[in-house]
Amino acid sequence: MKSLLNSTLLLLLMACLPVSLVQAAEKSDEKVDIAAVKQALVKVIPQARNATIKITPIPGLYEVTASAEMVLYTTKDASYIISGDMFDMQNNQKNLTEVRRGGIRQEALNSLGEDNMLVYTPKGEVKHTITVFTDIYCPYCQRLHHEMDNYMKNGVKVRYIFVPFKGEKSVNTSVSVWCAKDRNKAMDMAKSGKAVDKKVCENPISKHQTLARELGIRGTPAIMLESGQLVPGGYVPSAKLIPQLKSTL
Repeated sequence: MKSLLNSTLLLLLMACLPVSLVQAAEKSDEKVDIAAVKQALVKVIPQARNATIKITPIPGLYEVTASAEMVLYTTKDASYIISGDMFDMQNNQKNLTEVRRGGIRQEALNSLGEDNMLVYTPKGEVKHTITVFTDIYCPYCQRLHHEMDNYMKNGVKVRYIFVPFKGEKSVNTSVSVWCAKDRNKAMDMAKSGKAVDKKVCENPISKHQTLARELGIRGTPAIMLESGQLVPGGYVPSAKLIPQLKSTL
């Protein structure tokens, strides 16, 4: 009887605690759990020492993020590790793993900064922004660029990141475009197959290449949406992509 009374009093006291204190206690427990997960994880995957670990909607399962290309799930003791996408079937089959990847890509782009991109900006309202990893001599990249007027007309800002996969010529032309007095005009010329005056200056091309590797960009064009989502399949005609952008409003 005394034990039951003590339990009842304890429950009453907990119910009277301010919500902020309860939340603080829960967050403290989460930190302890995450610390335990990391300690167990680095024993089996030493490279995970700098990974970000978060709780998931599934009790006992934790998200481990090392890069946009490495999002894993683990049990608290790291006895089981899962590699694959997690879907929330109660929320329109939302891909929670891809959402996480998108967030990492957004952070990487923000870290690079728009000042280190070649940008085409509509004259009117900017309704959407896409970021395109491009190679000047890639045929589908050139096809995308030829639709620039349609993007501008529909209020879509296009930000270019150079990924010169096609060798030294592509690297040199990318640098020359960046160093041109009018970068956009030089880009238009290069994408049309015209020669661009060779120029050298301080440029972010090596940063672009490093970023592409970190994000797992293996081909061009790679189109990234504002959410950080990569458009599947590479090149998508503007007539198809623009309506998709509008549907996200």
